[in-house]
Amino acid sequence: MAARNPEVSVVFATRNRPRRVEDLLEALRRQEVPAGTSFEVVAVDDGSTDETHALLERAAAEGDLDLRVVRHDSPRGPAAARNAGWRAARAPLVAFTDDDCVPTPGWLAEGLKAAWGESQPIVQGRTEPLSSELDDLGPFSRTMQVTEKGPYYQTCNIFYPRATLERLDGFDDEKYSVAAGEDADLAWRAIEAGVPVEFAPDALVYHAVANLGPVGKLRVIERWSESMVVYKDHRGLRNAVFTHGIFWKGTHYLLVRALLGLIAFRFARPFAVWLAYPYVRYLLDERPRQERASPLVAPYWVLHDLLEIAACLHASFRYRMLVL
Repeated sequence: MAARNPEVSVVFATRNRPRRVEDLLEALRRQEVPAGTSFEVVAVDDGSTDETHALLERAAAEGDLDLRVVRHDSPRGPAAARNAGWRAARAPLVAFTDDDCVPTPGWLAEGLKAAWGESQPIVQGRTEPLSSELDDLGPFSRTMQVTEKGPYYQTCNIFYPRATLERLDGFDDEKYSVAAGEDADLAWRAIEAGVPVEFAPDALVYHAVANLGPVGKLRVIERWSESMVVYKDHRGLRNAVFTHGIFWKGTHYLLVRALLGLIAFRFARPFAVWLAYPYVRYLLDERPRQERASPLVAPYWVLHDLLEIAACLHASFRYRMLVL
């Protein structure tokens, strides 16, 4: 049964992930909100071609969740889908999560607690990989872990006052048509407009671990070239993320050093070794520990870093900014 005046609206977008959506809906059914508090769920089906839409319609008809479904006949991207979701929502607070997430029972209650107050902050919750899928973590997997505030303010777990969304006109779905950068852009526009951000570690969401495979992991890099404009638009984000002002990732800085070392090896071997050693040590020691993999995967990691730098160079020309 629909709540007349929900205190919070949960919004998520989905496309062709019925099993994940089932897990998310079940987690939302288990939410333990304070007595007298109600919430609604707005699901945006962004052009699914499988049973996802039918699943959502059945869940809405069952009535154990205040669930409404917004349907896009063809995919419009996550930014446009989330915009459709929050604009259809009724509550003064909008809680965004993703279709591959499982919120803990206290998620909404903790987010509401942190969001109350005159300052009307954005509230970022904590995100950890699903414990049941930790064995799937590896060099070709992808998940999400957020243990402190910023800098990207991912929409897998974040609460926005509706007034803030209205003032900023939501996500920029024209500039960010792919699934990258749109959430950071919205948050930093809000921060630059004076909206405070709080971190709520007990507003916990678990994120799925996806095994993309070696080729799939490389395909993700295609998104980065388009999303790099977020660093041009938001100096604060660039300062928070970049190494030495121009390197998107610290590994890119180490790899460029190593490449310079190869060039210098013929002329100044000690200097060349000094340049290359940090990246070699990272490949053979630190990265295998991080990714639970053998050092034999090192050639793949080099290729991955090189392709990311190539995407950064493309963005540098595209947006007239320097990023490596």
